[in-house]
Amino acid sequence: MTTEALPRVQRGPVRRAERALAPDLARGAMLLIIALANVAGVVFAGEPGVDTSPNGPEGVLNFLMFELVHARGYPVFAVMFGYGLVQLARRQDTSGATRAETRKVLLRRNAWLVAFGVVHAALLFYGDFLGAYGIVGIALTLLLLRRGDKFHRIVLWLWALTMIEMTVLAVITWIQITGASGDTGITTKLIGSMSTGDFFAAMGHRLAEWPGHTLTVVPFAMIAWLGMWAARRRVLEDPGAHLKLLRRTAVIGLGFAIAGGLPNALIAAGWLRTSESAASLASLVYGGTGMFAGPGYVALFGLIALRLGQRRGRVTNALVALGQRSLSGYLFQSIAWTVLLMPYGLHLADRTPSPAFAGVVIAVAVWLASVLLARWLDLRGSTGPAEKLLRRLTYGRR
Repeated sequence: MTTEALPRVQRGPVRRAERALAPDLARGAMLLIIALANVAGVVFAGEPGVDTSPNGPEGVLNFLMFELVHARGYPVFAVMFGYGLVQLARRQDTSGATRAETRKVLLRRNAWLVAFGVVHAALLFYGDFLGAYGIVGIALTLLLLRRGDKFHRIVLWLWALTMIEMTVLAVITWIQITGASGDTGITTKLIGSMSTGDFFAAMGHRLAEWPGHTLTVVPFAMIAWLGMWAARRRVLEDPGAHLKLLRRTAVIGLGFAIAGGLPNALIAAGWLRTSESAASLASLVYGGTGMFAGPGYVALFGLIALRLGQRRGRVTNALVALGQRSLSGYLFQSIAWTVLLMPYGLHLADRTPSPAFAGVVIAVAVWLASVLLARWLDLRGSTGPAEKLLRRLTYGRR
C-alpha cells in the first residue's frame, strides 16, 4: 500500500471564508434532506415511506419526494462522510501526528461511530447510518486513505461505468413500461419497529432490523470514496478554483438522478400503472441513479457557498453552525420522531387529515429547531453534545 501524504494545497490559495463555509453549509443543508426522507418512513412505517394510495396533492408530494428526496438523501451523507474523513486526517497530519497516530485516531473514531449506531438503533431508529459509516470509515482508513492520486482516480471510472449501466437499464425500463400493461403500483416493506405501539417491543424489532439495514448501506462505500477524492482536491474549501467541476457535477448529478427516478416517481404518484416486472426494474433504476444526487447536491451547496462569499448573514451562520454539529443534529431528529410521530409517542401525523403533508411540516419544523439550537450553541462557543462525547471517546481527556 502506498503511504503517500495527503495533498495539502491544490490549485492555488484557499480563501478563509470559503474554507470555513462550504463543507459545513453542505452538512447543515444535508440534514433537511435526511429529515424529509426519514420522516416519511416513520409516518408510514415502511421502506420507502410513501402513501401507497395518494389522492390529488398527495400524488404530487409523492412525485417530488421520489424525485428529490428518497434514495437521494443518504448519498449526500456518504459524500460528506468521505470528505470529512480526509479533512480529519489532514488536521491530524498538520498538528504533527505521525501517520500511525493519525490512523489510530481515525480507527478509534469510526469504531465509536459503530457503537453510536448500535445505541441509536436500539433506542431510537432502526434506519441508522452511523454504524454503517463507522464500518465504511474503518475500511477506507485502512485501504484507501494513503493511496496516491492515480489510485483515487479509479473511483471516477467506477462512477462512469455505473452511469452507463444505469442508462442502459433506464432505456430497458422505458421499453418495458411502454410495451407492458398492468396495475402494479409502488410497493413498500413494512417496518415492525415503527408500527408497534410498545417501546420495548419496538426496541426488539430495531435490534433485529438494524444489522440488515446496515449491510445494505455498507456497499455504498464507493460514494464515500468520491467524497475522499473531492477532499484531496479541496473542492469545497476552494470552490472558486473548481467552478467548472462544481457546475458540471450539479447539473449532471442532479439531472441524472431526477431522470432515473422519473418512472418510479410516476408510479409512486399514482400516475402510472405497469407490469410487476417493469415496476421492479423502475425501482432498481430509481435506487441506482439516486447515488448521483449525492455529488449533485454537494456541488450545488458548493456553488451556493461561492456565491455567498463574504456575505454571511444570520441564516448562513446558523446553517454553518448546524453543519459543525451535524452528528447532534442527526440524533436530535431521531429523538423528535420518537416523541412526535411514533405510535408509543404522540403519533401526531396520524391525527391529521393528511399524514404525508403533516410529516413534511414536522420534518421542516424539527430541522429548523435544530438550526436554531445549533446557532445558540455556536453563540455560546459550545460544540454539540454528540460531538463532544465522540471527541472525548476518540482523544480522551486533553
